[in-house]
Amino acid sequence: MSSPRPTLPGTDQPPAPEAAQPSPVHPVDERRPAGRILLFGIQHVLVMAATPISAVFLMSASLGLGNDLTVKLLSAAFVLSGVGSLIQSLGPWKFGPRLPFVMLPGGAPLILFLSIADQHGLRTAAGAVILTAAFTFLVLPLFSRLLAFFPALVIGTMIVIVGVNLVKVGAVLVTGRPGTPGFADPGNLALGMATIGFTVVFYLLFSGVLRQLAVMLGLLAGTALAAVLGRLDLGHAVEGDLVSLPQAMPFGSPQFNLLAALPLMLYSLASMAEATGQTVVNAEAVGKEIDRRTAVPATVRGDALTSLLGGFLGLPLMVTSGENIGIVRVTGVRSRYVTAAAGVVLVVIGFLAPVTRAISVVPSAVIGGTAMVVFAVITVLGIQMLGRSDLDSHTHTFVCAVALALGLLPILVPGVYAGFPANLRILLESGVAVGAFTAAVLNVLFHHLRPGIVARLATSRTESHR
Repeated sequence: MSSPRPTLPGTDQPPAPEAAQPSPVHPVDERRPAGRILLFGIQHVLVMAATPISAVFLMSASLGLGNDLTVKLLSAAFVLSGVGSLIQSLGPWKFGPRLPFVMLPGGAPLILFLSIADQHGLRTAAGAVILTAAFTFLVLPLFSRLLAFFPALVIGTMIVIVGVNLVKVGAVLVTGRPGTPGFADPGNLALGMATIGFTVVFYLLFSGVLRQLAVMLGLLAGTALAAVLGRLDLGHAVEGDLVSLPQAMPFGSPQFNLLAALPLMLYSLASMAEATGQTVVNAEAVGKEIDRRTAVPATVRGDALTSLLGGFLGLPLMVTSGENIGIVRVTGVRSRYVTAAAGVVLVVIGFLAPVTRAISVVPSAVIGGTAMVVFAVITVLGIQMLGRSDLDSHTHTFVCAVALALGLLPILVPGVYAGFPANLRILLESGVAVGAFTAAVLNVLFHHLRPGIVARLATSRTESHR
């Protein structure tokens, strides 16, 4: 016989079922007060705003673009950076990993874009971006099957190279490029170091929300110091139209040339490997468990979709950026809605020309000082990941050492591949791509192929002794 059901005292009614305890919300998915999220989002924007501005200005200077076209491209860069950040942070359907990510133009894809434009024209360069985005969608299923060959040893090595490269980018904003007028100007160096000092002081003295905003406060304090020292040029910040709109196909109808697009397509493979590292290290930075087989392809799809849109707006490939990961670690604010708010702010900036111009007047030395701190945190994250990769193993140490040596070579010795053909040189000068490829290949050789080869040799020796 079954035991009688328990009833409430004095009644024949069974007790009400206990209410299920709601599962705690992970900090990544936490919705904070709108005002606070907006402040943290603006902090991300202030740190990363120099990238789309410098990318468009480099395009304009290299290709001899007019002022009107430059403004429209700058508007498009901000809008697409915002749209991409929203896609990666909110993760609609299968696009975006729902992690606190931002997206930016620039880096190796920009150099490749300029090279194609110089050789084949701007319309072909725009077509190459569109072709590469479509190519990424096509090869993604194959790439997803190769993720098993990217363990923590490979990704940690790649993240260290990414971090070192970004620190160098930030440092160049402070010092200028060697050989150019004003290189290592003492005033710029002092301004960059002062900005770092302000950030440290705010992080030391403040607590709570103000401490989490130390990066932004340091940047604002550095800008104020620049104004006091007369190093802030506000002349062009108050000139021009109020509204700026991106222009569809600003160079005319795209032209599609597979041969011209080939270098960009090859780079996209390296970009997928970098997106793998960015996704894993972002998840570790916010303490969220992810399934790499779904999260990494979602990141790559977000990159490809944003780049596809960018191709029709005259922009180079848009890539997921690791720049904001350092901010996440410094501030401790892990909510993806913060980078979604940053995305909204970027879109608004893209349409408001005065805001764009106001951000563009922040001295590069101030932005560089802030960036150096934030980017160095990414290097530390890579070191932490390597620390969990059993570097006591001589094989792991050897793989990491060779990959770091080859990956850091073009970063530490610029122009080392100057004698190589142009297309090959662009790929080799991407230290991240070289380091990732080297680490992945050596990992396969030592951990997947070598055990089988050693076993076969041992078997053949045994049989020969019989």
